[in-house]
Amino acid sequence: SGFNSIGHMDTMSRGRHQIGHFKEGEEFIQNVFHVLSQIFTGKEKSNLAICWLQYEISKVIQCLQAKKKKKLKAQGRKSKKLAKNFLKAPDNRNNLSLWKLYAYLEWLLGNTEDARKVFDTALCTAGTGGLRSAQLCSLSLLYAQLEVELLESVEGAAMSRAVHVLTKLAENGPYVPYSGQVLPVNVLKARKAYEHALQDYLSKTAVSGQDQVNDTDQLVNLVGCYALFQYLTVGIDAAVLIYTQASEKLEVSGSQKCENTGENFGILNFPTALEAVTLLHTNLLRFHMKISVYPLNPLREALAEALKRYPSNQSLWRSYIHIQRKSHSASKARRFFDSVTRSANSLEPWLFAIQAEQMRKKLTEKVQRADVGEIHCTIPETGLTNRIVALFEHAVQSENGTHCPLLWRMYLNFMV
Repeated sequence: SGFNSIGHMDTMSRGRHQIGHFKEGEEFIQNVFHVLSQIFTGKEKSNLAICWLQYEISKVIQCLQAKKKKKLKAQGRKSKKLAKNFLKAPDNRNNLSLWKLYAYLEWLLGNTEDARKVFDTALCTAGTGGLRSAQLCSLSLLYAQLEVELLESVEGAAMSRAVHVLTKLAENGPYVPYSGQVLPVNVLKARKAYEHALQDYLSKTAVSGQDQVNDTDQLVNLVGCYALFQYLTVGIDAAVLIYTQASEKLEVSGSQKCENTGENFGILNFPTALEAVTLLHTNLLRFHMKISVYPLNPLREALAEALKRYPSNQSLWRSYIHIQRKSHSASKARRFFDSVTRSANSLEPWLFAIQAEQMRKKLTEKVQRADVGEIHCTIPETGLTNRIVALFEHAVQSENGTHCPLLWRMYLNFMV
C-alpha cells in the first residue's frame, strides 16, 4: 500500500500537515538498503553506504524544514547510529566521503562543536594530498562553507576558521586544528598555491574515461575553495572574478573538445562542471546579499543566464523565485518564464512558473484579507487565478507535462 506514495510531495499540503514519508514506503526503502548491503562488497558497498547516509540526511532536512523537534531528535539518533556503524567497518575508515556526510549530519542536528571535531579528525587522518586530492578538497569546501554561514558580517572574516581550513588545504602539509589565528604570510602563500593549481587545471588537455570524471569534480571543488578563500580574504568581487574566469574557460574547452574529437566529450562532463560552478557562484552572491548591502542585479543576471542554459536545474529556479518575491513587479519574471518555457523541453520551468504565481496569489490574498477595523475586504483575485489555470493548461499539453503525475495532482489540488 505504501509503494505508490514513497515520494513525498513538498508542493502539496494536507490541511496543516505537509505530506512526508509514508510508513510502508519507508519500510520498503529500508529493506532495499538492507538487502543490497548484504550483496555488495568493496567499493560498491561503500557507495551504497554513501547513498544511504544521503537519504537519512534528506529526512533530517525535512524534519528541520517542518520544524518538528520531537521527530528531529528521534531521526537524528537513528541517522547518527547508522553513520557510526558505517564508519566502524574496516573498508570505510578512510572513506572521506562518509566522514564528510557524518560531520554534515552532526552540523544539521545543531551539534556544531561535535561536527567540527569530526571534520578535524577526518582532515588529520586524510594525509597530505592537498589540492590534488578531490575528496580532501570536497571535505574542506563543505567545512569552510558551513563555517562561513555562521559569520554575521564579512568584517574580520580573514581570521576565521574557514580561512584556516582553506589555507591548510593549499599548504599540502598535515592538517592542524584551528587555534584562533591565521598568519597573513600563510594566506599569501595559499593564494599563490590556489592560483597555480587553478591555472594547471584549466590548461590541462582532455583526459579520458574515469579520470575525466574525477578531474571535473576536482576542478569544481578547487574553484569553490579558491573563490571562497578570495571572498573571505579580499572580497566578493575577487570571488566573482574567479567564477567568471573558470566559467569562460570551461565554455571554451567544452565547445573545442566537441569540434576537435567529434565525440560528446563536452556534452558528457563539461556542462556538469559548468553547471556546478554556476551554482556555487549564485549561492555565494545570495549569501553575500544576506549579510551585507549588495545590488540585486548581478545575481538576477547570473541566474537568468544560467537558467537559459540549464532549464531543469531546480536549485537555480528556487533561487530565482526567491529573489523575484522581493520585487513588486511580476512582469519581468513572467516574460522570462515565458521565454524559457518556449525554448526548453524540460518540465521544471512550467512547475516553477506555476509555483511563483501561486506564491503571488497567496501574498495578495493575505494582504486583501487583513483586518482593517470593521472592514473586511473580500474582493477575489481573479486575474491571478485565470493566469495560473492558463499555465496549468499549457503545461499539461506539453509532451512531458502530459505524463507527469505531480503536475496533474497540483492542477487538481488548485482547482479544488
